[in-house]
Amino acid sequence: MRTSDKTKFGFKTRSSLFGISAALLASVATPALAQEEESSITISGNAAVTSDYRFRGLSFSDGDIAIQGGIDVSHESGFYIGTWGSSIEDSATFGHTELDIYGGWSGEVTSGITLDVGLLYYTYPNGEGGAAGPSDYFEPYASVSGTVGPVEVTSGIAYAWSQSSLGNSDNVYIYTGLSAGIPDTPITLNANIGINEGSLGNPAGILGVDDYVDWMLGVDFAVTDNLTATLAYTDTDAPAINNFTDSAIVFTLGVSF
Repeated sequence: MRTSDKTKFGFKTRSSLFGISAALLASVATPALAQEEESSITISGNAAVTSDYRFRGLSFSDGDIAIQGGIDVSHESGFYIGTWGSSIEDSATFGHTELDIYGGWSGEVTSGITLDVGLLYYTYPNGEGGAAGPSDYFEPYASVSGTVGPVEVTSGIAYAWSQSSLGNSDNVYIYTGLSAGIPDTPITLNANIGINEGSLGNPAGILGVDDYVDWMLGVDFAVTDNLTATLAYTDTDAPAINNFTDSAIVFTLGVSF
């Protein structure tokens, strides 16, 4: 399933919607069934503070600090559901909060190759929408990952079909990411490149172009088993707009639990 690392690849950390329901289910089950539920369902969470919320090379926090976090619930069969949220730059259209809800399946489809497919719903609970209608939209996604020597390679696609919130136009994002740990150190190196084509590449007509390329180079430092510090350089070939599409060095401190 997609983990918090996928923020580097143009996605966001995912978490779960029904963690409380799963816990309640286990509490009212018979002892044997409760034990089975605990062994087949995994609940995990994450939280982070970042100097700039960058998504596919674009700043959603206007170059300011953002607070993020979420919860994931996964089943041993590979199915998962989750939710993730972040503070964003306050605006009438989107409000000051983004909340993502998602679900899908992830698993090894052949030796060394993992497939992840699902549907993500972007929602802005305190936004008023824009001239095109509501701000919320759906985006199916799929990715495959494997290893080449010491390097983990992930390639994927996300496609948002024509929706009123997207100006009745569609959008596709294709990306490839690389990740490799340095042996006997707490350091992992990351790189990513993505291509965006469609309405999401030109929000509110700001950029004047619908297509752009973004890329990222970063390094993770595992402070502890649960605490990670990340430093990343991100940039795009879109028209330069300060605190939106311009290059940036982003620092993130994240914890998983």
